[in-house]
Amino acid sequence: MQPDVSFAPDVSFVIAAYNAEATLDRAIASAIAQKGVSVEVIVVDDQSRDATLDVARAYPEDIVRVVALAKNRGPGGARNAGLDVARGRWIAVLDSDDAVFPGRIAAMIGRAEKADAQIAVDNLQVIREDGVVEDAMFPRQYLESLREISLATYIAGNVIFESKFNLGYLKPIFQRRFLDENRLRYDEKLRIGEDYILFAEALAKGGRCVVEPEIGYAYHIRSGSISRVLELHHVEAMRLADAVFAQTHRMDEAAQSAFARRGRSLRKAASFLAMVQHIKARSPLKAIRTALSDPAAVRHMGMPIAVRLRRVAAQFAVGAGR
Repeated sequence: MQPDVSFAPDVSFVIAAYNAEATLDRAIASAIAQKGVSVEVIVVDDQSRDATLDVARAYPEDIVRVVALAKNRGPGGARNAGLDVARGRWIAVLDSDDAVFPGRIAAMIGRAEKADAQIAVDNLQVIREDGVVEDAMFPRQYLESLREISLATYIAGNVIFESKFNLGYLKPIFQRRFLDENRLRYDEKLRIGEDYILFAEALAKGGRCVVEPEIGYAYHIRSGSISRVLELHHVEAMRLADAVFAQTHRMDEAAQSAFARRGRSLRKAASFLAMVQHIKARSPLKAIRTALSDPAAVRHMGMPIAVRLRRVAAQFAVGAGR
């Protein structure tokens, strides 16, 4: 499928879908319902084993463009496939089990273009699996005080165990031209944390990110998914991606300091998960050796493993199952 350069909608929604037949309609409908902007919806089916592809193809082609991948590429790869065919001036990534409110994109684009910014974020409404609506993810006063997010602020907001408000949950929109000119795409080797790296790279490339404090994104919690998918190799992959980031991008002093703190937190998370792995495998000696090699990680063993796993995973804004 080749982009039609004759039409450039205000926004392209890229929805990477994997076994999402139960929720995909909700995501698509919310994207179509945007007010005050022209919309393109792109659904990328990542080799689903259920009826996801049928759900997407039930919409007319002029409303929903469908990309069916020949092999599973993971969340980053599926989103990249959508980015490659997107025609919108702005790109909005929408998870297949989430939704957006009708005035979201108009408000974000308006704020971004007024500030000549290439990235915009807004607040999220947390909705439990049973339908109960919880508080907004971020206090409005906190987002209002940020106004803009720098690279240092973003990295500091992704320090495991230390970030008061985890900025990894933010769902940015990007100016498509900025992504293309800087050759920015998701790291397909990452199954968790690919959102963080793309956002950080965009900021490192000089992208300005403005903050819209209103709630525009409905974040639906899936019970049980976090602790099940977070594994040691995910954290190690993130550490490797961070190392590549440090070699590729220049950071000011504040960003370097935040980056060092994030690195230490990832190391502790890796040690903790390694200990959990050894304990589950009934290898106490290996668990002890891991603890001795990184005493700081032992402090995180003070609470039940399941609770700590959930807290570690929550810091990574897991989306691997999507």
